[in-house]
Amino acid sequence: MVHALVVDDDIRAAETVRRMLVSDGWAVTVAFDGPEGLWRVTEETYDVIMLDIMMPGMNGYRVLQNLREREIWTPVLMLSAKDGEYDQAEALDYGADDYLVKPFSVVVLKARLRALLRRGAPERPATLRVGDLSLDPAEHLVRRGDTPITLTPREYAVLECLIRHAGTVVSKADILHSVWDENYEGDPNIIEVYVGYLRKRIDQPFGVHSIETVRGVGYRIG
Repeated sequence: MVHALVVDDDIRAAETVRRMLVSDGWAVTVAFDGPEGLWRVTEETYDVIMLDIMMPGMNGYRVLQNLREREIWTPVLMLSAKDGEYDQAEALDYGADDYLVKPFSVVVLKARLRALLRRGAPERPATLRVGDLSLDPAEHLVRRGDTPITLTPREYAVLECLIRHAGTVVSKADILHSVWDENYEGDPNIIEVYVGYLRKRIDQPFGVHSIETVRGVGYRIG
């Protein structure tokens, strides 16, 4: 049986999600604020967590950050009425696995949850490294050797996507799905723009070329 945790201060919304999943045979626990949600995750093991952002006591970003700092890698789906691209980027930067804007379709919610369960919760290293380039997801720090590098939330998210797949080619579509949204309808060439930004920040000042363009396919960091 799948065991899910819903953390949302909107009692009606949380109860709706709970009933929907229970009807599918899931076991569902509900917490109505951030501190309670964090406590429950430290006390019990869940297969997936649905986490609201705006909550009393501790917002969803802080809950998520605490989970990842404690090396709790349970898949997290952020549920929020905040639909700005920077809100979504920030959630992904903090370690969310997916993001769904309220109000949402029940069909889409179930599909997103199934996708997260298929991926599971592989342990994530505290620091990701490619050569002397390092990215610390818990602290949101990027360094080339001992030199810290400042990135925007979107630049950081693109770099994290690439570095988590170091040595393999990541397509534009995969980057868009990971960093933006599967429903993004803008110009996919935005990826080229952000890769260009990254090169100017993590490569050019250090005289290296870590991000490779694989023409017609995508990008590879190594």
